[in-house]
Amino acid sequence: MAERIIRHTAPHGIARHAEVEHQGEILVVGLGRFGSALASALVENGYEVLAVDSNLERVQEHADMLTHVVQADATNERVLRQLGAADVVTAAVCIGTDIESSVLATSALVDIGVPNVWVKAITGPHGRILQRVGAHHVINPEAEMGNRVAHLITGEALEYVALDDDFVLVELIAPRFLFGVPLGESGVRARYKITVVCVKHEGGSFTYAERDTVLGQRDLIVVAGLRDDVERFAEGSR
Repeated sequence: MAERIIRHTAPHGIARHAEVEHQGEILVVGLGRFGSALASALVENGYEVLAVDSNLERVQEHADMLTHVVQADATNERVLRQLGAADVVTAAVCIGTDIESSVLATSALVDIGVPNVWVKAITGPHGRILQRVGAHHVINPEAEMGNRVAHLITGEALEYVALDDDFVLVELIAPRFLFGVPLGESGVRARYKITVVCVKHEGGSFTYAERDTVLGQRDLIVVAGLRDDVERFAEGSR
């Protein structure tokens, strides 16, 4: 398989680390729902994956789906070295509810010099501990998904993407007060401090929004801005 290189930087809201060039095999620790989904997606996207889990049944279940799967204790630094983990550039710790194992595995990966360690956090305090032991990127998929779904089920948005703690992109149906007026004359940016990034006219495809773009019923827009400003705009457009 051809080597693939991708640049990773730390997400906003988390202490930044030096930019890292990922290359070679990716280590995934923990094959629960999140870890197995992540490992499978990486393989589907052309990456080689070394997956590690302490549960033999999980290892056997994924043996035919992933590049390499090993039953091992990923909290043990010596075991990680034997597996070649010290040679990987990127690792993802996806251990579920066992916070102690999550922290120990993260600490062990940092200690053996893995430069790009991503870790799934269960709670805010768990995430802060992970940062303190050296995790380069901490994610909380349940909290992030919960926040996104909250906006979707309340009808405020059709799609909601947080780029960092304060800046979001939201897709929604164009509000009535924008109908029939060129965006450049609508005053939407001055009033709400948001930017209409792109539009999709009914029956068409998404395209860049311009000053002379005129919106109509059932047109879709994607807006960008600070979270509070975008949410205020979305609430006002309902």
